[in-house]
Amino acid sequence: MSPRKRTEPAALPAPVSPERHAALHGPLLSWYDRNKRDLPWRRTRDPYAIWLSEVMLQQTQVATVIPYWERFLARFPSVKALASAPLDDVLSGWKGLGYYSRARNLHRAAREVVERFGGKLPATAEELLTLPGFGRYTSGAVASIAFGEQAPIVDGNVARVLSRLFEVEGVPGDREREATLWALASALVKGERPGDFNQALMEHGATVCRPESPLCLLCPVRDGCFAYRKGRVEELPPAKVRAAPRKLFLALAVWPHEGTLLFARRADKGLFGGLWELPAVEVEEDTPEAEATARLATALGTALTLEATLDSVRRQLTHRDLTLRLLRVRGGSRPTRASAFQELRWCTPQEAEALGMSTAMQRALDAALGHGVLESGAPPAKKAAGRSARKTAGR
Repeated sequence: MSPRKRTEPAALPAPVSPERHAALHGPLLSWYDRNKRDLPWRRTRDPYAIWLSEVMLQQTQVATVIPYWERFLARFPSVKALASAPLDDVLSGWKGLGYYSRARNLHRAAREVVERFGGKLPATAEELLTLPGFGRYTSGAVASIAFGEQAPIVDGNVARVLSRLFEVEGVPGDREREATLWALASALVKGERPGDFNQALMEHGATVCRPESPLCLLCPVRDGCFAYRKGRVEELPPAKVRAAPRKLFLALAVWPHEGTLLFARRADKGLFGGLWELPAVEVEEDTPEAEATARLATALGTALTLEATLDSVRRQLTHRDLTLRLLRVRGGSRPTRASAFQELRWCTPQEAEALGMSTAMQRALDAALGHGVLESGAPPAKKAAGRSARKTAGR
């Protein structure tokens, strides 16, 4: 059994009078009933399907999630089906959605639900919070929407709505601001249909109380909005200052052998954790090809010869500007394990389709295949000096 997660001490109740509660709660629910979008997870009462939608919607647009949610449910129709599936299958079904730690936690949580709760999600936010991947938001969302508990939620949309309604100061991430928002959400969710009310807050933030060009004239609670009264809607909440994406360079080993390529599964933590790839090591922008090959040799634990530089693939991630350098290599012996990776596997392109692989790595594989690496003949692209990169000492 996983240890119970520690939560922040509860904030003092926000000053929401009964009159103000009634002026916000009822109108927002009525507005939601008239204007909510017809989304597939709103047509089900299955807690598992609702949980899956909440996980997928983290950091991902609704339009992107819908087809993934439908395919994933068809492939893993229940908690027990998900729990019994190999992790590779789950990651494969998640391919293209990004933020793969969500899929790993989903799988881990499904197994705990089967082991600890007989395959049924617990009905309270407190119990849900003990499962992998369940933070305060996800626990509150599932508990309120699927089970009707008066559990609060605060995501980006809700935070923006509450910041404007109550004129909450502070930048996103500020502890005092976050405590105030959660206290307000806790006070407002009390009453009928807590799941629908939470969805009303989110829906209102997504479609009316938008970050830019909010539609205040369509707002059902405009008269009770402090920011609207004071002309501060555009400045609340203040934009979060985002750091510039960090440049990251990876060298990839493209190692063909009798119609197959070598693939490696990364460690569970870090970028692309637990996913399959053409074996990769981090390099610098100006790392010479011979040195990059040497690092790959060390990671794979075998001597490598650089045959050609094939291509570079660039991908813009949320926090990283990623460049993948494809190096065609060969070695004297074919490794089947290496301490730098969880697993090694020689696969045909068709077999690789079933592996959980990030979109960036899939693009790299497509580029390598586009250079004809599995075809007979001389290596395409720029030929490299035929030096052998020996694994270095200290492994």
